[in-house]
Formats: sequence, structure tokens, C-alpha cells
Amino acid sequence: MASSCCKISPIISIFVFFLFFIFSVCPVESVNFNASNQNFQPRKESLKMKIISDRLMKINKPSIKTIQSPDGDLIDCVLSHQQPAFDHPQLKGQKPMDLPERPKGQIPTSSMSEENVQLWSITGEFCPEGTIPIRRTTEQDFLRASSIRRFGRKIRRPIRRDSSSNGHEHAVGYVSGDQYYGAKASINVWAPRVANRYEFSLSQLWVIAGSFGDDLNTIEAGWQVSPELYGDNYPRFFTYWTSDAYQATGCYNLLCSGFVQTNNRIAIGAAISPISSYNGGQFDISLLVWKDPKHGNWWLEFGNGVLVGYWPSFLFTHLRNHAGMVQFGGEIVNNRATNSHTSTQMGSGHFAGEGFGKASYFRNLQVVDWDNSLIPLSNLKVLADHPNCYNIQGGINRVWGNYFYYGGPGRNSRCP
Repeated sequence: MASSCCKISPIISIFVFFLFFIFSVCPVESVNFNASNQNFQPRKESLKMKIISDRLMKINKPSIKTIQSPDGDLIDCVLSHQQPAFDHPQLKGQKPMDLPERPKGQIPTSSMSEENVQLWSITGEFCPEGTIPIRRTTEQDFLRASSIRRFGRKIRRPIRRDSSSNGHEHAVGYVSGDQYYGAKASINVWAPRVANRYEFSLSQLWVIAGSFGDDLNTIEAGWQVSPELYGDNYPRFFTYWTSDAYQATGCYNLLCSGFVQTNNRIAIGAAISPISSYNGGQFDISLLVWKDPKHGNWWLEFGNGVLVGYWPSFLFTHLRNHAGMVQFGGEIVNNRATNSHTSTQMGSGHFAGEGFGKASYFRNLQVVDWDNSLIPLSNLKVLADHPNCYNIQGGINRVWGNYFYYGGPGRNSRCP
């Protein structure tokens, strides 16, 4: 397999390090368990539970059927026009859009597995036509969160040019400097170890526009292990969006109005099965995000031809037109809870150099051009901001096109 790593100028490195902070997927916050501050305050607790109850009423819509998942999730089948998206003032009273025009040149991607499914659907039960499956949010989900007010959203932190202390570490490939109308990749799925509740490990693609200040627009999709968000260590299919650098807009999955789901067999936020194993079977998912040239909405495809839904174009400012950068790769949070580097794993938990069957990968990387055509990348750059902890190696060949291996174990003798 041919392999090539790309050299990056110091200016580009500094620029991308700056971007990494803006893209941070969730807050790095410590929780104070000082007993002296834990006086029993029944009125305060009552108000807190009232806020949670009100939020749950808004998030969890009436269902016509509920499916019990083997991992403990409850999947509610909600009528399509009653999903959270239609709480948005600009969507009230509407119904999901018709199917979009797919990108040209799309070749069905053979998966490394015969079929990728989600745990909730292993029994063969699905939601009826005209409904969508939504993972039910519980009181416990709120009580685990570091911020009830910002539950389901990323917490905005001051912008700093130095990413070395913000706790988010990355190994990514990216393209920039052109107009992009979508991105596609196949990503193999693992269950990396996450050291504590307030850390996470994810692998995703980002579609990005804006000046990387308060006007940052992003669309994100991939898999993540997040004990804080989901209460377990399963890899889960997730989405995110924002139009103001995570300040007041956007959320994970369907936890706010915005993303319109059209599919009755995929539950965003639900666990993925099967997963890859070291020196064993490799299982990947294909993700495609693209801008429908007719209506301007950004559609999401999961697997081979399975349309999940779309982000309406009016949610965004810069992404109403096109993206200026596309990024693929892994990210973890390191909150240094033990005053040393975290042992949270990225990807498989093994370095890129171990290769197929051992390291994590992204393959068949493509972007969508102005003509709604999928094309290979011509200038992929790869970068790891903490290469002794997590690294990346890019390459290109006839079978996988543009690809890279990435990941690592976190704390080790070279990453204390």
C-alpha cells in the first residue's frame, strides 16, 4: 500500500492549531466535589428538577411505538412532522423535504462488514413508515451533564491561539483553500477506552465555513464514545451543527430544533454494531454530507445510499453558500484528572504505524465540487498536535484512494 506523508509549513500548523480550539467538541470542565459546598438546598434542588422536567417534555415527543434496545436505550417512534426540528419557527407546520439530487460520480462503497447496524435494531424491529426513531433522553442524562443549561450543546470557551492547554487533542487530515459542497469518507468503528466521564473520544468529518471567530459554521458527523452524554462506552453515531461558533445555535443529534430526519431505520445517538477488533474483523461506516443544489439544504447519508435527513440552509450564514474547509479525523479530551496525560484512547488505541487491522483508518476521502460531483482530494494535509500520544500517517492507492491511519493510546512513556 503506497504511503505518503505531507509536509506542512509552520504557518499552516499554527493556523490549524488555532482552528482545533474552535472545533472543540465538548467542554473540559472539572467538577468540584468539595463537601463544604454541598449543603442540602431543597429549594434549589426542586428548581433544578423542574428545569430538567420541562426540558424533557420539550425534547421527548409523543411516540406511537417504543423499542427497547439491548444496551438499555429506549427508541421512540415519533411521527415525522412532530420531531424536534419542527419546533423551529421557520419549520413550524412544515413536513420533510422531498429527496435531493445525489452527487454525481457516486460509486457504492463496499463496506468492510456485510452490514452495519445499530444495536436497537438487531431484533429486526423498526419504526413504522411515517415515523422516525429518536433515542429517548432521560433525567439521568441531564444529571450526568456538566451543565444542565447547556445540555446537548457544546460549551463556548474563550478563544485562545494556544491549543496546547485547552484539553482537546487531534489527529486529522484536511483540505482548504477552495469551495466545497460536501465531503465523504469511510471510517472504521472502534470502542476506545475513555478514562473518565468528562472525557470523550470521537472520529468524524467536519464541513466548515466562516472566519473561525464568532461566525464559525460547522456541520459534523461521525461516531463518538462519550460517557457524559450517553452514560456508557458504546461507539454511537452522532451529528452536530452550529452557525455561531457553538455560542447559542446548534446541538448534538436531535436535542434541539434544526436537523430534519427523514429515515425510519437510523437512530442518531444510538450505538453502532458490530465494531472492529484488534487483529480481527474490521467494520466501517460510510458518511456523506452534501449540499442539495436545488434547495441548498445540507443532506446526510449513512452507509450505502441511506438518507438520514438534512440541515435546512437557513440555519447557517456562510454555509448557505459553501464550505471553505473540510476536515477528517480523531479527537479526544484530556482533562488531566490525575495530573498526567489521559489514558483515553483515540481510534483503536494504537498508533498509525501498526496499519490495517490494528490502527484506525479513514479511506476513500472525497469532496463534492461546485457541479455536485464527488471528486478525490488533491491536496490532503495531515497533522497531529500531540504525535507522541496520537499520530497520523496519510497515503493514496488505487483501492482506498486518499486515506490515512491515525490514533494512539494516550499516556505512554513518550506521552507522560
